[in-house]
Amino acid sequence: MFGWRRRGRENARAEEYAVDEDFHEQEEAAVDGGPYDREEAPDDEIERLDLGSVRLPVPENSQLQVEIDPEGPVRAVHLLTPSGRLTVSAFAAPRTGELWQEVRQELANQLRSDGATVRFEDGAWDTEIVADTSKSSLRFVGVDGPRWLLRGVAASPAADLDSCTKLLHAVMEETIVDRGSDPMPVRTPLPIELPQEIAQHIQHQQEQAQAQA
Repeated sequence: MFGWRRRGRENARAEEYAVDEDFHEQEEAAVDGGPYDREEAPDDEIERLDLGSVRLPVPENSQLQVEIDPEGPVRAVHLLTPSGRLTVSAFAAPRTGELWQEVRQELANQLRSDGATVRFEDGAWDTEIVADTSKSSLRFVGVDGPRWLLRGVAASPAADLDSCTKLLHAVMEETIVDRGSDPMPVRTPLPIELPQEIAQHIQHQQEQAQAQA
């Protein structure tokens, strides 16, 4: 089993950082628990990266990569692992749930229109999308929660997709979603808020880049 970072360790201090502990590939994803709504979050010792709308564990021997729009808002946060890249994000969903089934078909159609080879496979929570593109292989995982949809994407070389998918399942299984109580249109991405130290580091890098331009 791979290990999670535990509480009490030093927080991330950079846009990209490496966790020093050895990485151990997870043999089998355990998906009986989460992902969790904020109201049912477990009181455990797992150290999660707090991104506002989602709090997710950071696998050992991984790096954090932040993608920011030119206008400023954070577009996505990726976890770079030895197996590939993981992206976990949350969206507003109707009270009735079952948004993933609708989104899944739209994603498949878009991927096919972009030239990817697409197939559906049974997954840990629901049917998942597997897509092969000219650059990488992708796996899309969706979990319907109370008024939210959690979507995960594993991107890796084809040979590593299985191990990357297992790691994605494990990350999502321990993720906590904070939907908030404000009304929000369905499918709206839940906002990502970076920890202060990471946000300050990115701002410093941007200021340095502007000064050198």
